[in-house]
Amino acid sequence: MNRIRLHLMTASLLIFVSGVTSAHDPVFGLGPHTLFKGGIETHIGFDQSKANTNKAMESSLEVAYGITGNWTARVEIPYVDRNIGPSGISDMRIATKYRFWRRDDLGLQESSTAFLKIKPDTASNGRGNGASDSILGIAYGYESRKWYRWASVRYRFNGEALGNVSRGDQYLVDLVTGIRFKPSAYKEADWVWMLELNGEKTKNSQLNGVALANSGGTEWFLSPGLMWTLRNFAIKTGMQFPVASNLNGIQAESDYRAKLEFEWHL
Repeated sequence: MNRIRLHLMTASLLIFVSGVTSAHDPVFGLGPHTLFKGGIETHIGFDQSKANTNKAMESSLEVAYGITGNWTARVEIPYVDRNIGPSGISDMRIATKYRFWRRDDLGLQESSTAFLKIKPDTASNGRGNGASDSILGIAYGYESRKWYRWASVRYRFNGEALGNVSRGDQYLVDLVTGIRFKPSAYKEADWVWMLELNGEKTKNSQLNGVALANSGGTEWFLSPGLMWTLRNFAIKTGMQFPVASNLNGIQAESDYRAKLEFEWHL
């Protein structure tokens, strides 16, 4: 009996260590992952979007630090390149995530975190949106040797932009499933295939208390993605395709959004 318990504990520990090392969030949605205490994550990301004739590319450098094993803080500096409008360094973003619940079992881990992101109006020459915004959310994650599940709900508080326009706040909902077809050993490359359902509901913007007709509405995206990890290095990529849209008035509907990310955990 003691030998059986020892083998189970050893197997659980090996699976747990491998899972923590390769733990990451989904491509577009929010996950519950936090860094270990004193851990550092360097993140380089590239985002491209197209809506009618509007095209934009954003690259970003992000650094995160594990304050504790349950509390992570991060800073992001983005650079935007647009075909319509000014390009350059955009608004800095500051975020923090706190894991308030975690359950470990043989070969799996579940956890939940609270999330806060603040985007102050730091960009100049119109490279930002001229407003200070913030996002508050909560995320859940399930990770096993084969299956992944993530779910998150976020609310974005949009500040007043240039021209006294009160931009409509936004609800964000993400449901994600992932599968590892072939479980890998600790030092082997690892592949996780993901499929996300991302929803965005935006309230009408207002000017002097009057709702603007060409603002607000709902969009839903189906987003296939892939995560490749090798020990403390990861590459994530995915693309969002609109599957349902109900935008108010005359607005450019999204054609696609694509993302490529590189992560190093130290």
